Amino acid sequence: MVRKGDTIVVDRLEDEAGKTITVSDVLLVGDDKSSSVGAPTVKGASVTLKVEDHNKGEKIRVLKYKSKSRYRKTQGHRQLQTTLTVDAISA
Repeated sequence: MVRKGDTIVVDRLEDEAGKTITVSDVLLVGDDKSSSVGAPTVKGASVTLKVEDHNKGEKIRVLKYKSKSRYRKTQGHRQLQTTLTVDAISA
């Protein structure tokens, strides 16, 4: 669930920083008084997002080990991510 002004982090997108993206695959739209659930999506609903930055996530260490054979291997991984800001939600 997101609101206007929220910042979210997703897997890396192709779009460059500063560009605006419109997402029309909205599953649920609601406010304090009412909500509408899509089957499978809400018709006419969209979310406008602004690409803020591209970065990498925290490092994950992967260890491989086999007992009694002196085999140890360490590998690291950092997932590529994109930071988005919600500009508008239209129902």
